[in-house]
Amino acid sequence: MVNLVTGGAGFIGSHLIEKLLLKGEQVICIDNVLTGSEENLNKWNSHPSFKFIKHDIISPIDIKANKIWHLACPASPFFFNKYPITISKTNYLGTLNMLEIASKYKSRFLMASSSSIYGESKSYPQVEEYYGEVNSYGSRSCYEEGKRVAESLCFDYQRIYKTDIRIARIFNTYGPRMKPDDGRVISNFIYQAIQNEALTIYGNGCQTRSFCYIDDLIEGLLILMESNYNKPLNLGNDQELRILDLANLIKSKINPDLKLKFLPLPLDDPLRRKPSIKKALAEINWKPNIKLEEGIIRTIRYFQKILN
Repeated sequence: MVNLVTGGAGFIGSHLIEKLLLKGEQVICIDNVLTGSEENLNKWNSHPSFKFIKHDIISPIDIKANKIWHLACPASPFFFNKYPITISKTNYLGTLNMLEIASKYKSRFLMASSSSIYGESKSYPQVEEYYGEVNSYGSRSCYEEGKRVAESLCFDYQRIYKTDIRIARIFNTYGPRMKPDDGRVISNFIYQAIQNEALTIYGNGCQTRSFCYIDDLIEGLLILMESNYNKPLNLGNDQELRILDLANLIKSKINPDLKLKFLPLPLDDPLRRKPSIKKALAEINWKPNIKLEEGIIRTIRYFQKILN
């Protein structure tokens, strides 16, 4: 079984590749390493079933594969501001190019969509049937609208070419191999705490998120790919937490004496983010198992190792 993984040098992609190789499958990784790191894949360089291709999927490429895992796209607000046009191109042209491969070789195609397609949701918790409330011209729109048009392309290929698609709407995910400087809240807090800096909170800290540990997410992706479910599916942890409480949890594990620094809330930053995972449980029998405190401890250990 040949798996093509786009964005495989990134946080989620590298964990997925590890699982696939340990299952005895062949993996071809495509990544332009704009935000990923080849170091995430170093352990597999001599593996007979692994191949790395440095390539930007904005440009077409022809690779035959049984399954395509389309994960490529910078996914942090820091990169939304730095690479907005590249992100838009990756979401449209990159998805189009991968769907062309899937159509040509009759590959099963899984796209990593995002909870960001819901925008500042008026539905709570976020359910798959909700169409979203997205600002089409804000700084986050390259990603939010990009994921929406990528989903649209997937369903167009499903209708016109009968492409076998899977759509995973991924909520906040964390764990080892996150980049310390990628702007995501858990990596920010852990990095700042290890450096004995004040933890930066945007807004008053009462906004909420739901955090899924990487191992749980990868398990969900693997099950979804093997299932027959071909509609959008939320994958995330449905345990909601205030950002302020997250900061205090991380402080308690590293240095309880650290201070908090409050800055203005960025434009269009969602105030509440919590997935409904009823469909995931009903359709693919998946739910997350790793508790937040356990996952945070594992992630802190990883950061301490790479930063010391």
